[in-house]
Amino acid sequence: MNEVEVAASSIGDWIITKGLSLLGAILAAVVIWVVGKWLVGVARRLVTATMTRRKVDDTLIRYTDSALDILLTIVLIMAILGWFGVETTTFAALIAAGGVAIGMAWSGLLSNFAAGVFMIVLRPFKVGDFVQVAGKMGTVEEIGLFVVTINTLDNVKTILGNGKVFGDTIQNFTANPTRRVELVAQLSHDTDVRDAIQRLQEKLKAIPNVSTDNPPEVDVLTFTLAGPVLAVRPYTHNDHYWQVYFDTNLAIRDIGGEAGYSVPEQHFQVQTMPVAPSKAS
Repeated sequence: MNEVEVAASSIGDWIITKGLSLLGAILAAVVIWVVGKWLVGVARRLVTATMTRRKVDDTLIRYTDSALDILLTIVLIMAILGWFGVETTTFAALIAAGGVAIGMAWSGLLSNFAAGVFMIVLRPFKVGDFVQVAGKMGTVEEIGLFVVTINTLDNVKTILGNGKVFGDTIQNFTANPTRRVELVAQLSHDTDVRDAIQRLQEKLKAIPNVSTDNPPEVDVLTFTLAGPVLAVRPYTHNDHYWQVYFDTNLAIRDIGGEAGYSVPEQHFQVQTMPVAPSKAS
């Protein structure tokens, strides 16, 4: 065997050896990834089950689950890189440097993340609450790392950035068990106001789910050109708000027909000015 054949044979053996070594390392990395993701899933389920058993708030459970998934996945990737001989300390420094650059470029996302942390700590609302946030009204479906998801009254899934939600006025309608319905009743000028108030109060008491602890309020709110305006304010539990709202509107309509009240309308008086005689006459 000449020198060329010996060199070729050596190169072939080196390629086979390195190839088998690389293939083994790749297979080992795949096994580590699969087993690692399974262990991450086990850890997440254990933490979630423990928090659920301790009756921790659903919002905090979801938030912790998302954060734990991201953290453990990063640790798993670092372990795989270490298996390939990559210096993880250097990689960690690169991640930190990249994090600074990304933070400067994605300051909006980071502000959403920070707002999400504050919302978890301060808890102005939780999953399932009926709220008005960032100009949107609906039921909270999820509070994530960066966004809040709500279903609006017309059943539209709406996603809002945490920064916008936390930086604006937050109204939580579920926080208090009882809520007041705000409606008005326009009367005509010739309507007996006291009779209308008495009739409305009796009607409101007969509406299902109107609170008896907080009696309905009916009184003169203001006056318009059409006549006096009554404030009609029954109280009810949050679960029955819309039923009481619509039934109260029907009650306002019914008393007008039952009592024979005239329809409210503005009255105008038109005066004609006398026409001055012309000079010709």
